[in-house]
Amino acid sequence: MNPIRILQVVTVMNRGGLETMLMNYYRQLNRKDIQFDFMVHREQEGHYDQEIENLGGRIFRMLPIRPGNYRSYFKQLNQFFKEHPYYQIVHAHINENSAFILRAAKKANIPHRIAHSHLSDLQLDFKYPFRLYARKVLENQPTDYFACSKKAGRWLFSKKDHTLEKMKVLHNAINIEHFQYNTRKRDQIRKQHGLKGKFVIGHVGRFNKQKNHSFILEIFKELLNEHPQSVLVLIGDGNLREKIEKKAIAIGLLPHIRFLGVCENISDMMQGFDVFLFPSLYEGLPVALVEAQAAGLTCFVSDRVTKEANITGALKFLSLEERAKSWANYMVRANHERLETTQLLKEKGYDSNTMAKWLSQYYMTKSRKALNDS
Repeated sequence: MNPIRILQVVTVMNRGGLETMLMNYYRQLNRKDIQFDFMVHREQEGHYDQEIENLGGRIFRMLPIRPGNYRSYFKQLNQFFKEHPYYQIVHAHINENSAFILRAAKKANIPHRIAHSHLSDLQLDFKYPFRLYARKVLENQPTDYFACSKKAGRWLFSKKDHTLEKMKVLHNAINIEHFQYNTRKRDQIRKQHGLKGKFVIGHVGRFNKQKNHSFILEIFKELLNEHPQSVLVLIGDGNLREKIEKKAIAIGLLPHIRFLGVCENISDMMQGFDVFLFPSLYEGLPVALVEAQAAGLTCFVSDRVTKEANITGALKFLSLEERAKSWANYMVRANHERLETTQLLKEKGYDSNTMAKWLSQYYMTKSRKALNDS
């Protein structure tokens, strides 16, 4: 028998949180039973594209979802589902913009349409009215509702028709064993990046407004005054990276910062950190915080992040209203000993192997229902 093919809808398969979560599940699936295909909305190749194709997945490239593209995009969507009528399940991960894909899927009589929320807020910019419009459209399109946290679900989904009661929280699960604390890997990483004898603050995240890198620099500047042997390691890329690098130069921090870009060995890099810093303006439930807790790190996190992210008790929530110096003081004076978190993360449903089996069963059940109903 051919495997059931699930259409996963994303922006681009780069190494972001939801994309990493999807790959964690995809790698663990029995691909003789279930295969993923990916509808992406960027022309450029994503970091995971080659791996997806190696695993048997297909990648379909669409126009970017922008107000000026709506008419062309909606036409392209309708044509796509005419040409690919065999999907029984569409799983959309692009927050409020999932509305448009699921509306076209509904029109094409696709029986199971999953909207999956990964954020808990919207940026106030020129697209804001269009995002509100998309969220309104979303109300009548999904058959199933997923979210990475309860907060993310409450933000995206309407309270009408008992939507929140039907919502399922699908954890941003990871391969926990890969992140377990390892002193040998720690020594290797610290030697490789010149971190021996340093107090290392780590951050993993895209360089965008949401991740608040400018405040990270302010905190680090204060921390460096008190702890001159400190180093800041920033992992990730994005449209604000150049701006943040220029700010680091302007305030004299560049010699103490490692801008490492996109890294494939996040689990190894976290072994070299002493603490994890994450002052985001808003989040759903970040994969990076799950990974940091799996590595046993104490994490300093903004109170804008949902308390659901505190899976192991390792998160220290601080207000963004507090001065950068206060954040630095908390970080210096905290207990930096590694925590053993493996069993707790597994018990709370963050092991990708266990959760992939649950998701597989979910897809299989929905697929059988679609066949019985047809």
